[in-house]
Amino acid sequence: MVKDLKKQTEKFWSGSSGNQYILRTNNSEHLKSNISFFKRVIKKKYKIKNILEFGCNIGLNLEAINYIDKKINLTGVDINKQAIDVLKSKNIANAYKDTLYNFKTRKKFDLTFTKGVLIHIPPKHLSEIYQKLFNYSNKYILIAEYFSPKPTKIKYRGFSDLLYKRDFAKDLIKKYNMDLVDYGFVYSLDKKNPLDDINWFLLKKKV
Repeated sequence: MVKDLKKQTEKFWSGSSGNQYILRTNNSEHLKSNISFFKRVIKKKYKIKNILEFGCNIGLNLEAINYIDKKINLTGVDINKQAIDVLKSKNIANAYKDTLYNFKTRKKFDLTFTKGVLIHIPPKHLSEIYQKLFNYSNKYILIAEYFSPKPTKIKYRGFSDLLYKRDFAKDLIKKYNMDLVDYGFVYSLDKKNPLDDINWFLLKKKV
């Protein structure tokens, strides 16, 4: 019997496991590191006025961006109801409880992004999320994920079929002929503002 990995992943993040993730990450240190991260990545010269995050959870990324520039209009979508309720309570972003696959909007954004989300998408369904990131972006796409030059599957907290590493940016560059604007790495052992060994890539659509 073939597993429905899309449904399995959605069930994992919408339920108790997703709620446990909220408890692990909802702290001031995560927010502080995120503020440092987005100060490095989103520069004023890019003139970004609105942003859409896929897989926003409780909005720690959006909260960091709002701290840096309150003029940026923010939108987040996540499958976990508890997470979206927390984000709504912050009054910093338009928050939608939906799957990444089903979410639709008539709006377009200067920047669309994922941070620690594509790594949890089953590889056969990645193209669906890539298309969403591309379609809803006017200018930029930010990818902040675990990196591997070759697609690699590893266990996530003892669970199989929930964590995949690859060169997500390369996929997008090749698929949509995008330009690489900037990239970097944030080390988990950084003494001031650590993140979970994340490689990030800022891409731009062709004019």
